[in-house]
Amino acid sequence: MRTARFTLDPAFTVAQVNPRLFGSFVEHLGRCVYTGIYEPGHPTADEAGLRQDVLGLVRELGVTAIRYPGGNFVSGYKWEDSVGPVEERPRRLDLAWRSTETNRFGLSEYIAFLKKVGPQAEPMMAVNLGTRGVAEALELQEYANHPSGTALSDLRVAHGDKDPFGIRLWCLGNEMDGPWQTGHKTAEEYGRIAAETARAMRQIDPGVELVACGSSGQSMPTFAEWEAKVLAETYDLVDYISLHAYYEPLDGDVDSFLASAVDMESFIENVVATCDHVGARLKSKKKINLSFDEWNVWYLSRTEAEVSALDWPEAPRLLEDNYSVTDAVVFGSLLIALLRHADRVTVACLAQLVNVIAPIMTEPGGPAWRQTTFFPFAQASRYGRGEVLDVRVDSPTYETKKYGEADLLHATAVRAEDGTVTVFAVNRGRTEALPLEVALGGLGLTRVVEHSALADADPDARNTLTEPERVVPHAVEGTRVTDGRLTAVLEPLSWNVIRLA
Repeated sequence: MRTARFTLDPAFTVAQVNPRLFGSFVEHLGRCVYTGIYEPGHPTADEAGLRQDVLGLVRELGVTAIRYPGGNFVSGYKWEDSVGPVEERPRRLDLAWRSTETNRFGLSEYIAFLKKVGPQAEPMMAVNLGTRGVAEALELQEYANHPSGTALSDLRVAHGDKDPFGIRLWCLGNEMDGPWQTGHKTAEEYGRIAAETARAMRQIDPGVELVACGSSGQSMPTFAEWEAKVLAETYDLVDYISLHAYYEPLDGDVDSFLASAVDMESFIENVVATCDHVGARLKSKKKINLSFDEWNVWYLSRTEAEVSALDWPEAPRLLEDNYSVTDAVVFGSLLIALLRHADRVTVACLAQLVNVIAPIMTEPGGPAWRQTTFFPFAQASRYGRGEVLDVRVDSPTYETKKYGEADLLHATAVRAEDGTVTVFAVNRGRTEALPLEVALGGLGLTRVVEHSALADADPDARNTLTEPERVVPHAVEGTRVTDGRLTAVLEPLSWNVIRLA
């Protein structure tokens, strides 16, 4: 097997990593909220009904901005249903997921959850621009953020929340180009209401940060045209445009699945090009950044039948994908793609946090455990803080049906403030180890602190309720730095974290 190589040099960088790159997503979908983060009566539940075993895992995962309450759910959401005395909150049909929403967990509980996760957990609130509009967005903003002295801010105080919630980051709707979205719109219709909403929200607070909806995916027939039309209306009023992408193996094509990040990087670069084209046309010096606020491995092809079979239950088991080692390697590669574009992707949200296509799983009344995908995210969040170095690999390649020729090596590196460097690398090869050499010119690195790998002889190995620790990262021996050069061997089908000092 030919060796994969790249060079790291402190003179060639991408950008500082925005902590928001390690965000996540809590939607009122399936068991993400109920029996996920919130389960009164659970042996670990605190006085607010939050599962402390889950809180511990969320802190370990290292998530930052947490998007809420959807997702498709938000396009039918009445925010006022989710505040005030719990026993007085109405039950509603959730059209997005054919479920019944009890509203026992709402806006105040979400903010309290974030506070218990820790100071790094920032609210990212979506407003309903499907069945509602400008007025309701302004009412929610006033209730949440105005200190006191108005009807809605005083109502929040009366509900027991004296301090404003301080929500800075707002999503202007969700996937509004999707025909599955309640109240979905044309680009012209959405661009107008997004612009009107953004302009009005900035009248209350000029400092809010706003995310306009991009296309629901690169495969949408209106992709790029949608972004261009929406930004033509909103360019000077918003800070971000959203991207959503999910990946799964189709028709047994594992090789293409392993190269999913090829598509993700193309998606990012195409949206950047579209944003910059609109900016050039408007003669604006402003740069629109990207909010990749839904991404994951999701076995989406199973979902439609799963949802259509429901008859309005409360918190059904939905989208509870159980992730394998193969899934975790692809997942790690998606993280690498985000880091490689940290100059423009400054918000990203793993969808979702608990139970629903999630790194954390729970059993009602029982334990919580880490899926295989938990580990790449936790390691990236912990060691991926600092400046991304420009990595251009010279790698052996392999053929894929979907993406053509793809590199076996997918990699990036992040230099921390103290000068230490972490290399994140995936070997997409399914059967052979991949030798790696990295030239470390000018970085002053002399030793390997740790080489951790997630890999297994069984690529379908996974963690379950009965075997919650079947798959965990393991130490790799033999990785070394000699005369300014890192040498390592990446196991077949593996996610690798190599820390250097």
